[in-house]
Amino acid sequence: MLPQNYLAERDPILSKIIENTPTFKKTDWNQDVYLALLESIVSQQISVKAADSIFARFRALFPEQYPHAELLVVATDEQLRSAGLSFQKINYLRNVATFSLEKGIDYAHLEALEDEEIIAYLTPIKGVGRWTVEMLLMFVMERPDVFPIDDLVIRQKMIKAYELTQTGRELYKTLHKIAEPWRPHRTLACRYLWRWQPGV
Repeated sequence: MLPQNYLAERDPILSKIIENTPTFKKTDWNQDVYLALLESIVSQQISVKAADSIFARFRALFPEQYPHAELLVVATDEQLRSAGLSFQKINYLRNVATFSLEKGIDYAHLEALEDEEIIAYLTPIKGVGRWTVEMLLMFVMERPDVFPIDDLVIRQKMIKAYELTQTGRELYKTLHKIAEPWRPHRTLACRYLWRWQPGV
């Protein structure tokens, strides 16, 4: 059974969302978790357009446009600031590079771990939170059963679709309960929610 059919059978509300939402092609990611982490830090709290521009300038600072960890840790504040990066983000990028050198952010190593083990492995890096790692799991490592409950858009879309009125802990408990039947395809369910346009 196709995953979207499985989801539609298990959840009538999600079934309507799937029916009214365009399908999407599988993306060919390059499995570079290190580079994806750097990009996610650059992208934090700014628009997609601004993030793309700053990340391109950041990459242009390095040979072959690749910020190898050993080069990133010795880059000066002035160099990195010239790409449009804040001091806080510079520190976070260096944290990722240092972690990569000391412990490794190797796809093959991470691929052998469970989702929660990957989250536990990467979140000690200051500047990398659970949501950031969940996005890596979904879009870079293509893990099929991730439910990023801290994603604001996912929460808003679920509140709208399921006509929820709870807040705080009660809301989180309800969202987890709704998503439980989606296992083992919660990633796909969330991708449909992201693309769903209510009222269209």
